Amino acid sequence: MPLDIVVGSQWGDEGKGRIVDLLAAEADMVARYSGGDNAGHTLTVAGRIFRLHLVPSGILQPHVLCLLGNGMVINPARLLAEIEQLQALGILVSPDRLKLSSAAHIITPIHVALDSAEEAGRARGEIGTTRRGIGPAYADKAARRGLRAGDMRDPGAFGRQVQQQVQAGVDLPGSQPGLPAPHPVEAGRTYAAYAERLCPYLADVGEIVYRALEAGRTVLAEGAQGTLLDLDHGTYPYVTSSSPTAPGALLGLGIGPRHVRRILGVAKAFQTRVGSGPFPTELTGTEADRLRGSGENPWDEFGTTTGRPRRCGWLDAVLLRYAVRVNGLTELALTKLDVLSGIESPRLCTAYRAGRERFTDLPDTPAYLADFTAVYEDLPGWADNLAAARAWTDLPPAARRYVERVEALAGCPVSMISVGPQREQVVPRESGR
Repeated sequence: MPLDIVVGSQWGDEGKGRIVDLLAAEADMVARYSGGDNAGHTLTVAGRIFRLHLVPSGILQPHVLCLLGNGMVINPARLLAEIEQLQALGILVSPDRLKLSSAAHIITPIHVALDSAEEAGRARGEIGTTRRGIGPAYADKAARRGLRAGDMRDPGAFGRQVQQQVQAGVDLPGSQPGLPAPHPVEAGRTYAAYAERLCPYLADVGEIVYRALEAGRTVLAEGAQGTLLDLDHGTYPYVTSSSPTAPGALLGLGIGPRHVRRILGVAKAFQTRVGSGPFPTELTGTEADRLRGSGENPWDEFGTTTGRPRRCGWLDAVLLRYAVRVNGLTELALTKLDVLSGIESPRLCTAYRAGRERFTDLPDTPAYLADFTAVYEDLPGWADNLAAARAWTDLPPAARRYVERVEALAGCPVSMISVGPQREQVVPRESGR
């Protein structure tokens, strides 16, 4: 009856999708538990590239049932478009393989309009949202005025609800200047048509997961974004609007903790983030460009959802230790170790300094990271191309030392290391212990 949870240990974009795809080979179900189409997972299988935003990464394993949990916010247009894109690529996506929680909340055109207007209105104080309506949809959920996926069971009534919600947003006193006003009647008609198509996918996802676990089946909970973007535990206010940490998996799927077997945190061998906010180990110039890549390859450091170049820096072990604590991580998957090949002396942030004080752990929440500068440890580099490595002993000694040092600093074992984007380019760590 195992529930395995996969979470991002940094600011998202750690490569969770490819790890979930790999682990899904031995799972019965993959369930996404938070966020919306602001997430982006790029998977490379047999030379083919798949980009996912809502559909769980287990969809490429043909035996897996995929679930969209109640903790998510769903834009019906984007979900339907993603289903169609996958079907066009020969991937079977049907109500028999994909279930949408009736309790998930719906993103409407007014949410997208408000998100865009609010972000533009922040001027230099931009948070860096994807402007896809995620925050306003979660705000309506918390205010108890949101629309839920289960409302789509009556398409006509659902269309009228959308029309009313859009009209209320357009008429809101003091609406954001420049708010692009959606047409309420047109939105209602469009969403009624979406409801007709998505109604067969609706289900009680919490019950499906519970029954599966009780029957001894394996369920993989897939996170989106990362620990440092958690609404409560991230670099507030530069965060997402949900809980991408491990406890969020239980809330976002509607199950209790007794079935949890492992909690795997995914972290890059370096650090990236998209959008605004403090970043103690951030690099600029040629060093940042070296980690980011040119953008010619789909796995270079440019957003899957937005295409924005990611900010890049050295791996921050202080924040990684924090992620281990907040999530209760049992293990780490270290991705993109191959990117560090050819760097003469890769660095690890081992502590922070503020004035004359030195901290090896956060003295407060990550919201106050701007007050600290990074303290580094330099490690020997390696020139070898790691793409063909399949066993721990295939890695050069300096690369093994780097992984071992990350383990020691994080206080958590590394169970797998990726050395390229393909499924088979993963080195198991267990064999090296």
